[in-house]
Amino acid sequence: MKCPVCTHVDSKVLESRSIEENTVMKRRRSCIGCGFRFTTYERIEVVPLIVIKKGGKRELFNHEKILRGLSFASQKRPISFEQLETLAKGAESHILNQGIYEVTSSDIGEYVLKRLRGLDEIAYIRFASVYRQFKDVDSFIQEISQLQNDK
Repeated sequence: MKCPVCTHVDSKVLESRSIEENTVMKRRRSCIGCGFRFTTYERIEVVPLIVIKKGGKRELFNHEKILRGLSFASQKRPISFEQLETLAKGAESHILNQGIYEVTSSDIGEYVLKRLRGLDEIAYIRFASVYRQFKDVDSFIQEISQLQNDK
């Protein structure tokens, strides 16, 4: 680390501690050249997850949008907010753990549907009706039939 006073490139770490919920490392350093003491902060560089929408538009991933859709789909269902929050955050983690930094909205929707199906079938059908944009009752019935056949 370069000294801010004499620009010597070597320093000694005097103290290190984690701050901001263990997401940042704060280090007190002393310049080997002039003895000047200074503080550095070390953070993990987070690469943002980009979502490619159906129309080709790109935007930053926002798990709040997933959570909002899940909340509507699970109204009056025995699903806790914590379960929905875990599902929404799990979608982002699942994608990032694969080393992918651009993903289509349909891939996210399919992941959420897959997890929601195991959580609550009614919430699954509600979410699917919006996500898959059922055009008529037949589409709705077909999805319910598929759900019953997979049991």
